[in-house]
Amino acid sequence: MGSGVSSLRSKDGEKVEIKPKRSRGSIIRGKKMGNKSDVNEEKYPKKKKLDMVEVQFRIQLDQCSKRGDFSTAIALYDSVQKQGNLELGQYHYTVLLYLCSSAAVGVVTPMKSGNDSRTFSIMSVGDDVVEGMSEEEDGAVRLDDNVKRIARMKGFEVYEKMRAEKIPLNEAALTSVARLAMSIGDGEMALQMVNKMKELGINPRLRSYGPALFTFCSKGDVEKAFKVEEHMLENGVYPEGPELEALLKVSVETGTADKVYYVLHKLRSSVRKVSVSTADLIEKWFGSKAASRVGKRKWDQALILEAVKNGGGGWHGQGWLGKGNWAVKRTYIGADGYCEGCGEKLVTIDLDPIETENFAKCVASIAMKREKNSSFQRFQKWLDYYGPFEAVVDGANVGLFTQKSFSVSKVNAIVNGIRQRLPSKKLPLIIVHHKRIEGGKMEEPANKKIIEKWKNADAIFATPTGSNDDCVSVGVHAHFVFLFLSPSVFSLLKINYLRSRYWLYAAIKFKCLLVTNDEMRDHIFQLLGNDFFPRWKERHQVHFNFSEWGPEFEMPPPCSVVIQESECGHWHIPVASEQDSERDRTWLCATRMHVENQDFPKRHEDAHLPNNMKSKSPSKIMKQPSSDHGEGATIHENTQPPPAQETYRNLRNILSASLLSNSNYQTPSNYQTPIADIEDAEKLGGCTIDFQI
Repeated sequence: MGSGVSSLRSKDGEKVEIKPKRSRGSIIRGKKMGNKSDVNEEKYPKKKKLDMVEVQFRIQLDQCSKRGDFSTAIALYDSVQKQGNLELGQYHYTVLLYLCSSAAVGVVTPMKSGNDSRTFSIMSVGDDVVEGMSEEEDGAVRLDDNVKRIARMKGFEVYEKMRAEKIPLNEAALTSVARLAMSIGDGEMALQMVNKMKELGINPRLRSYGPALFTFCSKGDVEKAFKVEEHMLENGVYPEGPELEALLKVSVETGTADKVYYVLHKLRSSVRKVSVSTADLIEKWFGSKAASRVGKRKWDQALILEAVKNGGGGWHGQGWLGKGNWAVKRTYIGADGYCEGCGEKLVTIDLDPIETENFAKCVASIAMKREKNSSFQRFQKWLDYYGPFEAVVDGANVGLFTQKSFSVSKVNAIVNGIRQRLPSKKLPLIIVHHKRIEGGKMEEPANKKIIEKWKNADAIFATPTGSNDDCVSVGVHAHFVFLFLSPSVFSLLKINYLRSRYWLYAAIKFKCLLVTNDEMRDHIFQLLGNDFFPRWKERHQVHFNFSEWGPEFEMPPPCSVVIQESECGHWHIPVASEQDSERDRTWLCATRMHVENQDFPKRHEDAHLPNNMKSKSPSKIMKQPSSDHGEGATIHENTQPPPAQETYRNLRNILSASLLSNSNYQTPSNYQTPIADIEDAEKLGGCTIDFQI
């Protein structure tokens, strides 16, 4: 035992010594055995050598893929083909095809973790797109015509070799071949690759259709481009921003009015906010002769109104209304929901009540399955007894705002602030984990007094232990999930529901405001498409902040931030921006010139002012739409008091304009305007007088 070496005798009597595992080898039948690799080299020298060649080749190929290094990958491929020492498989060929097809369209983008290789869609419309890119853009590497030619040749060579060797073709390989076809302008071949997927039982993806769609669009072939889109829809694949932009571009360039109208509504229903480049295309359309010539001179207004009602508001889908040139402006939507460009009131598009009810039921049903001791059922009964509420406050999100320790005073400030904006002035519902409001600093008199006030008003619910600070299992659009997902996949998704919230259920149940800065991006809703949940958030979520004046609130926008088609044929298109602030969002406003100044519901606040004195940009005053929040109240509040200088300047402008608007009015030399009196009063009182005009 002391030496760490043991021995035993084999059946033939030969002594066999065994050394401990820490030694680099062992004695077997009197012979020393070295490292495992030494034995393998002796016993299987050829196989081991082949394995090492394959491993080395794969590592180098993967590195080429990550770097977007087409030339090195092809050099590796040529070397293997020349030496004949390695049999390539599906994986090797698929990576090679990806690199070749990327280089063939002129730009190779290094792969990143999580990249689904759909980046080609934004750069594969043709040479005009490639020429517009720099070498630094998204890390992409531009390639010259000679390299593109070699890439096409090698790509088709790899594809033919796969077919000759009967290597199974997967979706990624066939998509790469479709991209190769796109690089030579062969849209038919690109579409054939999609059809081949169907023959092989492979479900095409959105990226699979891109090459054919972009090729036909770049060639100006409207009919074939929309045939591809029709093929997509038949197979349950829906175009997104880049695809719809390509369809819009070919429609605008060919002056195909009905297709432009069709794509605008596709953008409305699926994208909602358009990109800057798409906005440019839309502006180009409304400025074209084709746009001025198309449209109905007469229409049944009752039919239009009925269509608007049936669609939920914000669009009618009955075609272009009116004729003549369009006036197109880039403008803002005021805090009251009126367009600064044309004065038309934009609408709040109602959420489907049935859809909302199903949403709440799904949240509750899955939550109850995951919660222990029926705690969620108790929460539901508590809501039924003490509700309804006009707002719900995410206590943890507010109390931990910009700090690690929970602050009752911050929660109290937000609660009191949002309370003043509610019609009933009733305290909102505060939801927070019970540990946040027990023990430690919570026993201090100031904190204890605030918490007791909330409890006495039945305005706080402390979530129980096991809820992971208001955590429950939740399902969204579960009726759709049950229909389209297999039980095993749905079970996997249910695990991801665990990060949802009590406050979310309460806000859905009462159709009320939800005060939180949590964007809920981690929720399963985001995996289910750009549909109900984003629309729900837009209408209900209130963001907050703190300034020297106290709490600030960014209320839900005064209208639905989505493409809107009015009952008189006008269009308002929101443009996506990086900051995504609704106060500063740019909108495209398109109206017929001959009806631009006709009677529309005008903003009452400044309708009496001269045009040059009307607000040119939205303020932080947000109007809460009435149709979908609790008691249906209108909420119209300042989120930040304006500086005294700005109030003074606005007041001076208004009063001066009123005095000077009458050309016959002569100002006496000794006349003192009311502004002087107001200034004296402000100085005397040490305050700013704010008139609600």
